[in-house]
Amino acid sequence: MKRLLVFLLLFIIGVTLPFGCAANQSNPTGANNNQENVLSVYNYSTYIDPAVITEFEKKYNAKVKYDTYESNDDLYAKLKPGNPGYDVIFPSDYMVTVMAKEKIIEELNLANIPNIKNIDPKFLNTPFDPGNKYSVPYQWGTMGLGYNIKATGKELSSWADAFDPKYKGRVALMDELRTQVGGILIYLGYDPNTQNPDEIAKAKNFIIENRDNIAAFAPDTGQMLLDRGQVDIAVEWSGDVFQVMEENPNIRYAIPKEGTLVWIDNICIVKDAPHKALAEKFVNFLLEPEIGAKISNFIKFASPNQAAIAKGLIAKEDLQNKSIYASPETLKMAFISDVEDATRIYDEAWTEIKAGIGK
Repeated sequence: MKRLLVFLLLFIIGVTLPFGCAANQSNPTGANNNQENVLSVYNYSTYIDPAVITEFEKKYNAKVKYDTYESNDDLYAKLKPGNPGYDVIFPSDYMVTVMAKEKIIEELNLANIPNIKNIDPKFLNTPFDPGNKYSVPYQWGTMGLGYNIKATGKELSSWADAFDPKYKGRVALMDELRTQVGGILIYLGYDPNTQNPDEIAKAKNFIIENRDNIAAFAPDTGQMLLDRGQVDIAVEWSGDVFQVMEENPNIRYAIPKEGTLVWIDNICIVKDAPHKALAEKFVNFLLEPEIGAKISNFIKFASPNQAAIAKGLIAKEDLQNKSIYASPETLKMAFISDVEDATRIYDEAWTEIKAGIGK
């Protein structure tokens, strides 16, 4: 995939040159982190235009050390024991709540992030972060069904399609507890944030009962399995599927008619960030209309940057695509939120799912 090759090239450049975006570095706390112009970023893989990193480095005479993770669970596990040296992270909605409660992220000084004015108000002051004390929006989108039309022979429209026996061993689910279980809860007619043990158990049992269809729990790589023909259907994030659609004309994306999860990924500054002032500059930089547009046009997720849209900077074909910029009429809006003490019930259900399926 073209974008993955770009990121691989950036990794090579980051290792061999003194300055540049170094993706997938394993140690963000090296000696260079003592310099005031080094920013350590921890983000999902393939989730930024590399040119944006280069532009920031040039503008602020800085170096960005760029590590990647594959899920909110991985992000949380990395930072829960303490900050290993990161400045900026990109947690999803419910994870902002969790990290704020556990003092993993810093309160923001919005006076130093004036470009928050460019964000569409409907993405601000959300239930997971009232007043945007800890986060500003980065991207938003949906979870849905990526599929190969040549393999399915028809357009897909329902969660039930992923569990049709004809796709035995040909479906990838997401290796992310709350989102994957949340999608099944929606299909079964329940709240994706339910704290009812019986409802969570029904979602768990449904997944286990349909084990024969499941080829893998993909760590944010379902779109690659789909693109390579290893699966026919992949439950994935909208933008990830749209990235491979650019190269593979047989790939499609569907928002299930029963409804799905809508998510907002956010930019946060980590507690005890070594370079907080530079981190604030980076956050503000990402909210510039031109920069926000570059990111969304590259990664094919929806931008919350109202100014970028108003200035006509978002690719027209993306803006008109209702699977990317989904309207309320297109889907039933549902966000994942913190379930507090019920987290243990979800964790236990996920452990049983993995043990019961063996993947």
